[in-house]
Amino acid sequence: MKATFGAGCFWGVEARFRELPGVVDAAVGYMGGALDNPTYRDVCTGRTGHAEVVQVDYDESQTRYEALLELFFNCHNPTTRDRQGPDIGTQYRSAIFTHDEGQANAARKAVEQASESGRWQQPLVTEVAPAGTFWRAEEYHQQYLQKNGGGFCHV
Repeated sequence: MKATFGAGCFWGVEARFRELPGVVDAAVGYMGGALDNPTYRDVCTGRTGHAEVVQVDYDESQTRYEALLELFFNCHNPTTRDRQGPDIGTQYRSAIFTHDEGQANAARKAVEQASESGRWQQPLVTEVAPAGTFWRAEEYHQQYLQKNGGGFCHV
């Protein structure tokens, strides 16, 4: 199965998802915008409408979609519109891109539960939208933190 999440800078988010048992693969890329085949430079302008996302391939016999949602809410601040830490722009928005109606229902429920949890003092701004085309980011972005020995990230 596939699941796609936007939670700010995709480097740290990808690394976190790769640690979850049952995740077969994770790739960084772009989703939710109007430009075909966007580049990192395009997306960074904030004018394409894309979010930086992580697309997760997972084995449903080893992990549930709800576990992915839990990790999503634990690895970013879902109350800051178009911002995560020092990263500002629509490409850093909090978003869950769903691949079927089951995911959509689970995502809406998770947003509602997170909102009612009392964990955050501000309202959640997480977008739940149908997944569109996943545009894989340039190769140097894939597993960036693993390749480059860490570095700064909001996660």
